Amino acid sequence: MGERSEARKRAVEVLYEADLRELEPENLLKERVGSTEAPAVSEYAVKLVSGVAEHRERIDELIVNYSEGWALSRMPIVDRSVLRLGFFEMLWGDGVPPAVVIDEAVQLGKALSTDDSPRFINGVLGRLSGIDENERESMRGSRDGTAERDHRGGTAAQDSADFEDAADGSGQRRAEAGRGGQEED
Repeated sequence: MGERSEARKRAVEVLYEADLRELEPENLLKERVGSTEAPAVSEYAVKLVSGVAEHRERIDELIVNYSEGWALSRMPIVDRSVLRLGFFEMLWGDGVPPAVVIDEAVQLGKALSTDDSPRFINGVLGRLSGIDENERESMRGSRDGTAERDHRGGTAAQDSADFEDAADGSGQRRAEAGRGGQEED
């Protein structure tokens, strides 16, 4: 695994633990950076966690808009963490191409979450990647969400149809029931 891939994995682990324990990610990060018992946290992982923490409210709004009908609280915590990281990298990151962000996020979903998670993560981030830079710029500061809802690109229907195969009528993924501590009520 490459250095940045490892940093992303470590960032997701910190974001996951902070969400699970209801802590601020940056406070947990400070614990981890100074700890000799926890795995090392690279500079890039620190940048990712700090960026997600700084923009989390906006990121969460966008995730809800782009996940089409999914409440954030019903997503497995790992999926939320991976999506938060992906949205941060696509909108506020240092120029990593969207295709790379999506691939890395899908790989994290495969390694850390449910069987349905990679397709879900791919669909949500794929919708975000279909917008142009001007729309991304407006999203970074927009609070009303209209750009997110109105400009999803031509693949949103296909992504949505693909994902519907993994959902039941209640909007909860079937795989969530077997994930134990991976979800919130």
